[in-house]
Amino acid sequence: MIKEIIINSSTTQTRVAITEDGNLVDFFVDYPENRRMVGDIYLGKVARVLPGIKAAFIDIGMEHDAFLHFSDIGARTKQFQDMLGEDSEIDDDEDDDLALKEDTSNTPNKETRKEISAHNVIPKLHKGQEILIQITKEPVNNKGVRVTSSVSLPGRFCVLLPFDNKVGVSKKISEYKERRRLRHIARSILPNNYGLIIRTVARNQDEELLRDDLRNLVKTWEQIQTTIKSETPPSLIYQDLNTTSSVIRDLFTPDISKVFIDSRKLFKQIKNYVELIQPSLADKIESFKSGNSIFDAFKIEEQIKTLMGRRVQLPSGGYLIIEHTEAMVVIDVNSGRYAKSKEQELNSLKTDLEAAREICRQLRLRDIGGIIVIDFIDLEDEKNRKKIYDELRKEFRKDRAKVSVLPMSDFGLVQITRQRIRQNIMQAMKEVCPYCLGTGLLTKHSHLVYDIEEWIKKFKTKSKERAIIVKCHPTLAAKLKFGKITFFKFRFKYGIRLKIEEDESMPLGQVKFFSNKTQKELTDEVI
Repeated sequence: MIKEIIINSSTTQTRVAITEDGNLVDFFVDYPENRRMVGDIYLGKVARVLPGIKAAFIDIGMEHDAFLHFSDIGARTKQFQDMLGEDSEIDDDEDDDLALKEDTSNTPNKETRKEISAHNVIPKLHKGQEILIQITKEPVNNKGVRVTSSVSLPGRFCVLLPFDNKVGVSKKISEYKERRRLRHIARSILPNNYGLIIRTVARNQDEELLRDDLRNLVKTWEQIQTTIKSETPPSLIYQDLNTTSSVIRDLFTPDISKVFIDSRKLFKQIKNYVELIQPSLADKIESFKSGNSIFDAFKIEEQIKTLMGRRVQLPSGGYLIIEHTEAMVVIDVNSGRYAKSKEQELNSLKTDLEAAREICRQLRLRDIGGIIVIDFIDLEDEKNRKKIYDELRKEFRKDRAKVSVLPMSDFGLVQITRQRIRQNIMQAMKEVCPYCLGTGLLTKHSHLVYDIEEWIKKFKTKSKERAIIVKCHPTLAAKLKFGKITFFKFRFKYGIRLKIEEDESMPLGQVKFFSNKTQKELTDEVI
């Protein structure tokens, strides 16, 4: 398999594509105005503590306060509070009730931490208390960032855990001898009062590379400690790498064949960075000098278009419909024209297996998180249902995010939860339509005229105004003027004269009513 990283840089954004044999499998967009926040460390102040939902809200200077769930308050919080010069208000005797949870995934913002179980005593945070926190999830819609009080610093080969004495090795390193070797190296190079997680990319690497990586992380942490002493909350203490740099740090592994970059400046930056952290991979980085677009040359642009579509075609003629709702993402699998076999069960199984593989790819590409429900084509045989379940689990092993899959139900539904860290690609690249407000639907002309008549009927009983201005979008105004005879009917029936005025700033399916005499808005006077 040929794996490549293709980076396209422009004045407004940087796009990173990861391909396997030419097929797009991961896609990232880095915007200057919407930079990556996961991994950033803030000195914040407790704004509110809500024991009812087992959470606190932390003021870190953003539009929405950060969300800190009690399960994200680690056992190391006391040491961090002592570093700030404050006494921690999480009782020492509560530590006995905390269960150690070691996360050895390849995600850079994950760390070894202690979590507070549901039956534990609620942490005694109080309003106005200073607290050091790290962002673990970016804001989604109207929700603020999610944070943890267990700070960690990700590097190329390891993750540093201040005030911890635990050593972990990524679960994706399955070889027993290699795990033992890395654990031994970690314990031999680790300073006192620090913990360490060895990342997947450290497999078969020399001890000196791990030592250099750890040395840089310790130096960074010492700089953070110095910065904290001169800052007052809310303030940004440490900013992690941007999206492009973090992809190189986390995903540029020895199995990557080439990295192509179309920006000279970015090429030099990445080349210098890789020569510093892992010189053996530096030769794989190449500058793309063709006059054509790099994404067109590698046929990435046409694959990106499928990210934006509601409908995704399957190889055998079936297709997927992907719908985003407030609560979850719903995916419908359809057979389309596929009917190769006369046996319906075999046709359905073929389409469902193709859909399972494509769905896993689409979830990664679009970075969809939260609850996902898939409506597969009905299968009668229990063995065939299990084949779909096994195929999903096999494909999700390629996913860096944590995924949980339930077996197919009797209704042909599969329920999935996928770790959400940042906005999905649709939310990052698209805005809500100002006309339909995201519904995809507009009010029919006939029904809009009905709503206007109902408003007139109610308004007539409350006011003596007899000349009304109806303001609306020019497109809607053209439709209303086309049916002007209807407005004449309203005048004779209700004794009210209506005048249509165009306003380009108004949504397409909305009208507002104004007094012709005073120009005062009257829309809300009818309830």
